[in-house]
Amino acid sequence: MAILRNNLWIWGQQPGCHHACDYNLPGVNLMDSAQGARDLGIPNCCRVVMLDKPAPPFDKEAEKLRDLKQVVWSAVGAGGVARNNNDQSDLSEVLRQAKMHSNVTGAVLDDFFPSVEGFQSDGKRARHSIESVRSMSESLHNFPGRPLDLWLVWYTYQLDYPISDYLELCDVITLWTWKGAELEALDENIAKLAAKTPGKRRLAGCYMWNYGEKKPLTIEEMQFQLDRYEDWINQGVLEGIVFCSNCIGDIGLDTVDLTRAWIKRVAV
Repeated sequence: MAILRNNLWIWGQQPGCHHACDYNLPGVNLMDSAQGARDLGIPNCCRVVMLDKPAPPFDKEAEKLRDLKQVVWSAVGAGGVARNNNDQSDLSEVLRQAKMHSNVTGAVLDDFFPSVEGFQSDGKRARHSIESVRSMSESLHNFPGRPLDLWLVWYTYQLDYPISDYLELCDVITLWTWKGAELEALDENIAKLAAKTPGKRRLAGCYMWNYGEKKPLTIEEMQFQLDRYEDWINQGVLEGIVFCSNCIGDIGLDTVDLTRAWIKRVAV
């Protein structure tokens, strides 16, 4: 069966925040998360805090996303968001947004495990204790009127980390390949993901820029990703795809043009 549009998401962040980091991006980014979703024809958004933006309350940004089918807000934002370290989070604000907006369906933990690429956890396995994640999971699952899901960002270079207890508490796992050179191991890594996450919902995190190596993804690399994700979805191993992101959606990348055309073709 073809990929269903309802299973496609955009990774939404503050316009310009990727250019503020050392990723060697061209152009100027003005496109916000809602605009990025509309441009690609995607109905859902993971709206994630980066560089401390937005700070609670999220009302102004949430209003922009009110027409999307589903919105998942970050309880723990990108690695540089220090306010979300050491068992602190934006979960209370996410739950407040869920009370006001019925399209809020969960919370996501971003950049959660140690990485030589950025966040360092001083020997800890994660930015939060297992007790903190268990509490977040229970708060989401017991949300009045409807259960909410706990999402997790997991990078392929973290696949052998001893974190099975954290995985058990999460409902949705998103797997991301940080370096374009590592896409050649995509099938192996998705198979490993499936073996380590029985019974979980799984989505592929799909970059349209080679952030890990600070250069463009080639058209061949982009097409390879899309083809493999489509195949894994059709096999029932993956549920959908999260595309990163609005922050490069308007800077003239051919990978974005290819993705837009691919979505138009396969998403029904």
